[in-house]
Amino acid sequence: MRSTNASSPWLNPLPMIQTMGRKTIEFIERLGRIGLFAVTGAIHLFSWPWQWEKILAQVYFIGSKSIFIIGLTGAFTGMVLGLQGYYTLVKFGSEGLLGAAVALSLIREMGPVLTALMVVARAGSAMAAEIGIMRISEQIDALETMDIHPVRFLFSPRLGAAIISFPLLTAMFDVIGILGGYATGSLLLGLKTGTYFGRVESSVVMHDVSGGFLKSLCFAVLVTTLCCYEGYYTHLREDGFGAKGVGMATTTAVVVSSVVVLIADYVLTSFLL
Repeated sequence: MRSTNASSPWLNPLPMIQTMGRKTIEFIERLGRIGLFAVTGAIHLFSWPWQWEKILAQVYFIGSKSIFIIGLTGAFTGMVLGLQGYYTLVKFGSEGLLGAAVALSLIREMGPVLTALMVVARAGSAMAAEIGIMRISEQIDALETMDIHPVRFLFSPRLGAAIISFPLLTAMFDVIGILGGYATGSLLLGLKTGTYFGRVESSVVMHDVSGGFLKSLCFAVLVTTLCCYEGYYTHLREDGFGAKGVGMATTTAVVVSSVVVLIADYVLTSFLL
């Protein structure tokens, strides 16, 4: 007969319960640190003296340097929407609604979400890596020694720059995407220009535009907070230290930020509809 395994978690569930409790406590502590980190950065964003030069430098890094990738992504997203939308609508004799379908899809959903994901991939990873390297090289400790608040110095300007840059990049993504849909639907597939832009004008209302900008602002706060947080607290990671810890922190920042953007998009959409 097979002997009974006394170490089975089903016979002795106490270690499993202890592990679940420890993981739950660690998760709550992590959420608390993120919340305090975000609140501290927001408070210092409006504290005197204002850091206009640092904010403008981060606007250049987060916003201006992302223009090419945002424009390229927006153009091909709009072209794909125009192509797929046309061949779907033509089956029902409603190809004239292509402009409305492309514009509303971009302005309500795809514009804010894809813009946030592109900025996470380009700027968010760089923020996490830069602050992480400063942590492991003790530059953040040096700031504290010089009586310079590290969260104010490192996080607040990036938060302010993201709040400025995300809505502008989203607007550019939407416009270029609508033009991309026009290029596919009208120039390639023969839909009349007046029909396309007439449907865009009649279907898009201010509520759609404001909802997209609200999403972009929320994504700006979430993305910047999570990416800077992962770099700032690189030294607390258990899966690596030094250069490995920075690499793991950067990976975590990109993955977690992307997932949180998608979750937040669903939550915001459920309230805005």
